[in-house]
Amino acid sequence: MKKLLITGASGFVGSFLVEEALNRGYDVYAGVRSTSSRKYLPDSRIKFFPLNFSDKINIEENLRQFAQKEGQGFDYIIHAAGVTKANSLKEYYDVNYQNTVHLVEALIKTNTVPSKFIEISSIASYGPGNPNTLVPIHSEHIPHPVSSYGKSKLMVEDYLKTLKDFPYLVFRPTTVYGPREKDLFTVFKMVNSGFEFYIGTKPQYLSFVYIKDAVDILLDSLTSPITQKAYFISDGNVYKSSELNNLIKSKLKKKTIKLHVPIGIVKGLAFTLEKSFGLFGKIPTLNSERVKEFENTNWTCYVEDLMKDFNFKPQFNLERGVSETVDWYKKEGWL
Repeated sequence: MKKLLITGASGFVGSFLVEEALNRGYDVYAGVRSTSSRKYLPDSRIKFFPLNFSDKINIEENLRQFAQKEGQGFDYIIHAAGVTKANSLKEYYDVNYQNTVHLVEALIKTNTVPSKFIEISSIASYGPGNPNTLVPIHSEHIPHPVSSYGKSKLMVEDYLKTLKDFPYLVFRPTTVYGPREKDLFTVFKMVNSGFEFYIGTKPQYLSFVYIKDAVDILLDSLTSPITQKAYFISDGNVYKSSELNNLIKSKLKKKTIKLHVPIGIVKGLAFTLEKSFGLFGKIPTLNSERVKEFENTNWTCYVEDLMKDFNFKPQFNLERGVSETVDWYKKEGWL
């Protein structure tokens, strides 16, 4: 039974990875902090692996002890740990970049490099596509991330490229949605309340990937001979922002009032929310970093190489994914 370590296992993507990896027969180790919630990690087959990413010496010691006990290190690692919201560029740097470096350097130093190391990056690492031509974002394009989150993810990608013979793969998901997801859930809540919000008057062109499709390609890639490459992940379709709202409305059988809010007002609102939430040590979903991404209109990406190299065939378009997501939100009392 192959041993798979999934970091960030308590998160949205991580918890789904754990579930599907168990279904596929992996010996799953959930890399979590001692303070992380284990609400979505109830399966008794899950083994927990302590990770303090800020302490490289601690990581090295845990990896050595694991290898001595099991006779080997992990066969595969999926690195899903990180933050999408932070109070400063330094926090993005420390958590998304420096912690990844600590883990990789510890693996190399302890001679426990896995057969495959999957880094979950983001479409944000490349920034938006051309708003005039609407050409999808491609790996051959020059990255220009517009948010601190995207910049921190690009730093990780650039670091991995410097490693000779390190068996990494980078995946850059577009917006991942589905049950348990909390950020895009705000859109579902607003529609359920009878409102649709749009930033400015220009339509956004977006791409999405349902959580189950994202998990499938990440796990499928583990046994592939392909290494040291990077791919975007989406369901292969392009959607206007209004399509998401229309699908949610249809599923919830709601009528809404459409509100187009000027970007200047949105920036002011984000600033106010950040100050208010900051008093309680929290970060709002609508924040200044997110606004930098929201004001761009082309977030579509090229996925033909992903489909060719891994035979990736998404099972969920946005309509099917939204339907299943709404059903879960209603079942769990979120809506």
